[in-house]
This record gives sequence, structure tokens and C-alpha cells, in this order.
Amino acid sequence: MYEYLRGTVAAIKPDHIVVDVQGVGYLVNTANPYRYTQDQEVTIYVYQAVSDSAQTLYGFADYAEKQLFLKLINVSGIGPKSALAILANPDHQGLMVAIKTNDISFLTKFPGVGKKTAGQLVLDLQGKLDDLADNESPDLFKPEAVATGTTNAQLDDALAALQALGYREAAVKKITPQLKQLAGQDTNEYLSEGLRLLTK
Repeated sequence: MYEYLRGTVAAIKPDHIVVDVQGVGYLVNTANPYRYTQDQEVTIYVYQAVSDSAQTLYGFADYAEKQLFLKLINVSGIGPKSALAILANPDHQGLMVAIKTNDISFLTKFPGVGKKTAGQLVLDLQGKLDDLADNESPDLFKPEAVATGTTNAQLDDALAALQALGYREAAVKKITPQLKQLAGQDTNEYLSEGLRLLTK
């Protein structure tokens, strides 16, 4: 099936981007749509999920992130939406450490992950993520570099993205005042800080 798409970002929404590939627009669900910019030329690694009612594309910044997604959805109780919510947090190193050290409290902070699923994550993935932190993708387990921005509309987009990832409205509202105190942030920065606050 599809390995990647190479084209231009035609639209950015809270839970997906549209990639224009030679005049065909592909709707691609992604963990953090706001790491991309309008009209940016991109190569998006993709995974296609086929069900009786839909065909859905999930997109990733690089091959290693796609591999991490595939490992996550192979865990019982983790579906694509939960896997995207986990990947949205830029602290992938923290995820690896939590799995290695059986840190259930860290893992249950992700939406859709209860104690049973967190335990299954540890059971299924402990010792199986080290190969992703290789020299081919040294930035996979580091927070992403982000562009600058300033508007409240960007904060609104970040809040919508947090809810699209599955975080409860009440939890998002609770951290909103802290996010409003940040000045000169773009949507990606607001989203990253929101994820940090929700999982700390």
C-alpha cells in the first residue's frame, strides 16, 4: 500500500492536513497538524487503515515516527486515535522511559489509556523501542523545532487540536489560563505546551 506522499500542504485542520499530490487532495490524520505550514512542500509517511465503512490515512513526519505508531497500534487496547494522541506529545523520550520503567502513572495521562492498557503497553513494548532511537532518525525522541507566531487564533487552533486528540474539554479548559499567559507562540508551540501540562 502507500509508503509516503510527496506534495504540498493545501489545508490544516485540528485533526488532519490535506496534502495536494499533483492535483489530488489526500486527507491525512496526523498527531500534530500544526507542525506543518500552509503551502509547505512535504514528504509524509503514511499508514492506511481499511474498515468496512472507511479508508483512513494516518501521516507521520518521518519513517521512525511511523514505526512507533505501528508498534503502538499493535498493543491491545490502543487504536489509531489513541496512538496519535500519544505521538502528539513531543516527549517521545519520556514515553520510552515510562515503558522501560513501568511508569503507569505517566502512561495513563494519555487520552484513552487506562491502567490496563498502560500495563499492556509496558508488557508488549518493553525492550522493543530501542531500535527506533537510531542514527537514522536522531530527532524522533526530541521536541520538534517550531516556527514563531503571535495570534489568539493560533491558541484557539491548539485548544481544538487537544480536544481532537481526545483530551476532555474540562481538562483543556483547566490549562487554558496558563496557555494564555504565553506570548508570541505559534499553534505548534501552544499545542506542545498544552500536551506538556496535560501529561505532567
